[in-house]
Amino acid sequence: MVDHLFRHQYGKMVAILTNFFGLAHLELIEDAVQDTFIKAALKWRQQQPDQPEAWLMKAAKNRTIDLLRQIKSEKERHLKINSGPASIPLQDIFMDHEVQDSQLRMIFVACHPALSREEQIAFALKTISGFSMKEIATALLKKDETIKKRLIRARKKIIDRNLTLSYPEPHEIESRMAGVLQIIYLIFNEGFHSAKADALISKDLCGESIRLCKLLLQKENFRQGSLYALFALLCFHSARLDSKINHNNEIVDLEHQDRSKWYLPLIVLGNNSYQKSNEFEDWSVYHFEAAIAAEHVRAISFKNTDWQRILELYEQFYSYSPADQILLSMAAIHLQIGELDMAKQKLDQIDGKQLGQRLYLLYGAYGAYGDYYYKSKNLAKALAKIDLAIQHCSNNLEKQYLANKRNIWISKANKG
Repeated sequence: MVDHLFRHQYGKMVAILTNFFGLAHLELIEDAVQDTFIKAALKWRQQQPDQPEAWLMKAAKNRTIDLLRQIKSEKERHLKINSGPASIPLQDIFMDHEVQDSQLRMIFVACHPALSREEQIAFALKTISGFSMKEIATALLKKDETIKKRLIRARKKIIDRNLTLSYPEPHEIESRMAGVLQIIYLIFNEGFHSAKADALISKDLCGESIRLCKLLLQKENFRQGSLYALFALLCFHSARLDSKINHNNEIVDLEHQDRSKWYLPLIVLGNNSYQKSNEFEDWSVYHFEAAIAAEHVRAISFKNTDWQRILELYEQFYSYSPADQILLSMAAIHLQIGELDMAKQKLDQIDGKQLGQRLYLLYGAYGAYGDYYYKSKNLAKALAKIDLAIQHCSNNLEKQYLANKRNIWISKANKG
């Protein structure tokens, strides 16, 4: 329960307190929010409050007062309240519209041009969504120490440049939005396909990404085709969450997912948002990804999927933004439609180093080398590749999925 609330409330509480105290005290604020959740975890062992979110907000208010006393003396505090960011009445900053406004401002602080792109992403994941240092390192495929240094640099730049919790100027919005969307996309990806060892998905993170998109869409001056396309993509993927894992906590690939479990309202919302995205002049990678996801959710069955249309979209996507992950997806489609030579060409173009911790996908994912050799009737090489995939995979559920696939291949070979 506390973990669930942490994901949903951490960013809100940090934004609220920062709106009151200012960005100069951000590190202290984050510590205070952590303290609040630790207190909740201990206190709720005996009895959980009837309204947990209200309890946390009240605790945050009380902690706000405690912090105020710590930071300044009584006299200095009085001056600060009447002249600085804390001039906002304490009660007012906990109003829903102020909470949302504070969070939106924090998103744009995270994407301030004073911070490098690497610093922006690490800062946003920590401050907006409450990722731990280890979770950020895992999501970005970096060492914990690297992330720690990025966060230190980001906070120092914020203080040195005296940044405030404010929106960008109108002429800066377009350039800042690219960073905002990338951060939301990364948060969702960690929820949809986690790099953790013991879990494949986190609905909380997926929901947080959708919530942040909706916050941005509420402001007319932030609306753009890329934002609508990203929102569509998140809706399409989220609609399938309940079908990705079966009752035995095993991975179910797209071919074998129960499509009756796909959540139709999210698919409809995604379709509407994608249509809206095409009414704007801007274009992005999210348009391609959303269009591909739309083809998958539109198909009444795996066999009825329009693979040629998806392949065309991937080819356009690769021309627009070349990436090894796209080549891997194209290889999977070539294998699906029986074009083995084309699949091998795509696989051979991939630089495994560029996949980082996702290197195992090259060997054992749907449509990777393992599948290529299996469909080419070379079981020995297929098993060798899937063994490499298992060796490089860090997620226990995916390891089990790969091991099951390996056993199926051997079983079919023995029967044949």
